Amino acid sequence: MGDGAPILVPSGQPVTLQDVIWNEMGPHGLTMRFRFLAPQIARAGGAVDFDAAVQDMQVLCEQFALPRIAEFGPMPQQIIISLSDVAVPFGETAPEATQFFEAFALQDGACIWEIY
Repeated sequence: MGDGAPILVPSGQPVTLQDVIWNEMGPHGLTMRFRFLAPQIARAGGAVDFDAAVQDMQVLCEQFALPRIAEFGPMPQQIIISLSDVAVPFGETAPEATQFFEAFALQDGACIWEIY
């Protein structure tokens, strides 16, 4: 689904959209998942740690996901942003992959971090 164009994030790492999963029910209702490739979070030789990646995920929610959610249909209750150093098919395990996930509630047009 992603066009391979890099998305600007605070860490400066090259992040690209892998895909979007919508029409999924989560614990709080309709959930949209925006999945991104972020090769610099890799355990071996990665330059971006979890703390920096969290800031990237906040920006990806607010500046990338929020402007696009209307394209997919009904307004979700939650957005999940995930970063992976390699492409992993949705729902499959990949022990060799480094993956970070954060969940956000939508409130007054903003992404509010939730414990995931």
